[in-house]
Amino acid sequence: MKLGMVGTGMIAQTMGPHLGAWGCPLTALCSTPRSLDRARELAQVWGVAEVFSDYAAMLEQADVDTVYIAVPNHLHASFTLQALAAGKHVIVEKPFASTDAEVAQVIEEARTRDLLVYEAVSTLYLPNYLRIKEWLPRIGTVKIVTCNYSQYSSRYDAFCAGTVLPAFNPAMSGGALMDLGVYNLNYIMGLFGAPQHVAYAANVDRGIDTSGVAILDYGAFKAVSICAKDCGAPTTNVIQGTNGYIMQTTPANRCGAVTLHLNDGTEEVFDESPELQWESEFRAFAAGIEAGDRAGCAEKLEHSLAVARVLTEARRQAGVVFPADKA
Repeated sequence: MKLGMVGTGMIAQTMGPHLGAWGCPLTALCSTPRSLDRARELAQVWGVAEVFSDYAAMLEQADVDTVYIAVPNHLHASFTLQALAAGKHVIVEKPFASTDAEVAQVIEEARTRDLLVYEAVSTLYLPNYLRIKEWLPRIGTVKIVTCNYSQYSSRYDAFCAGTVLPAFNPAMSGGALMDLGVYNLNYIMGLFGAPQHVAYAANVDRGIDTSGVAILDYGAFKAVSICAKDCGAPTTNVIQGTNGYIMQTTPANRCGAVTLHLNDGTEEVFDESPELQWESEFRAFAAGIEAGDRAGCAEKLEHSLAVARVLTEARRQAGVVFPADKA
């Protein structure tokens, strides 16, 4: 793989130093013209050969076969489509796109061009999450699932003061659901698939959900996703069954140590957390692209589309509208 990264924000700066060690050598970096000096500094530190301030130029000129898109949410779909049109595989940060319609469009374009697209959702690839899948039958019939990812955001102070940053900007596809709730939904739906029905009750201020509660109805059991950027709380993920429960006290995107507790008193703890939570997914992306794993990629894309449908329906119920909804 020869990877080109677009974006120089927090997630890009976090990932950049490690991508090569994870099998994704970074050969080009693209920023906005305003951030070009910063991009050059990062490229020098990371040993990146090419730096661009124009995305189209990077796609045309850089020696890359895959693009990692780490830009604001509302740009995910358009940047992914541009990369596919240029014949590049894509790794796009969560959330995949602003709407389920955009996700469906990207999937169709990737299939047409026989290219691979992966959504970077760390949850699905972490060893502890995979162990949860193995443990599920041991807790009997699942009855209740709860995920709470509540983290007071420093940006909320600015929001209350009248400054709207991307995380709280509906024009940039922000909000608690798209930032934190998306991890809970991936966690739940990665284990149980799409729900029969979703209901989202949100605290909405100036057109954006600053926190909210989603109930996913699976018929035989119910799942609850709590996400908040306007208040904090202990993080918990609990899967309750007739024979016991599975519990974590870390956010869904980190999937730290997991405990299995059975009704007979048996308790087991498992933890194979990588040093950085993103390592597992990027190693998987590198392997999938190297092998040309169309079937594995297609399976992940169907999951991404199912999550996008729930996200879109949940926002619709809360009255949170993005520009992409009107397209």
